[in-house]
Amino acid sequence: MAGFVTRTPPTFSSAEEERLRRKQRLAAAFRVLGRSGFNEGVAGHGSVRDPELPDRHWVNVRGQGFRQVKVSDLCLVDGNGTVVDGPNKGPAARSLIAYAALTIHGSVHHARPDVISAVHTYGLYGRTWAALGHLLDPISQDTCAFYQDQDVPDDYTGVALEQEEGKKLAAALGDHKAVLLRNHGVLTVGHSVDEAFW
Repeated sequence: MAGFVTRTPPTFSSAEEERLRRKQRLAAAFRVLGRSGFNEGVAGHGSVRDPELPDRHWVNVRGQGFRQVKVSDLCLVDGNGTVVDGPNKGPAARSLIAYAALTIHGSVHHARPDVISAVHTYGLYGRTWAALGHLLDPISQDTCAFYQDQDVPDDYTGVALEQEEGKKLAAALGDHKAVLLRNHGVLTVGHSVDEAFW
């Protein structure tokens, strides 16, 4: 019988290697969500912080089904919402990204330097529960992971089309893992893509 093997986080010899790994995990996480029924319509977005340029993050393009996301589809966005790398670049490429993704993810990554990844989905059950305006009760092993680590903002006004709305969401998130947005969906964060998307 072999000895007990402990898995450790991967190590990288370069920022490029870590960047590729993060982007691969992000694309794979979208595909898992897509297969699990989380991409209703064409909305929803996720991001991962760039390992070399921490003020920038990789995000999916608007309107692409989660099940089709590939590494080559991801766009690198700076703090001003400008697409600086990806399939298209420059100010005109900004229209490739859902504006809510620019405001939400930019604000979250700016406010929480510890966050590596964030995801915002509109799954049926999360959206239904969020409509109630209640925190998740610790009634299962899965929901216990969010015990005293979540919030429901009182003043959520809808789609985050203004930078101020993104800042309000980041403030509501605070140090928590999740915010439940009334009548809308769920935003979760993590220290890795895997943690945020789980």
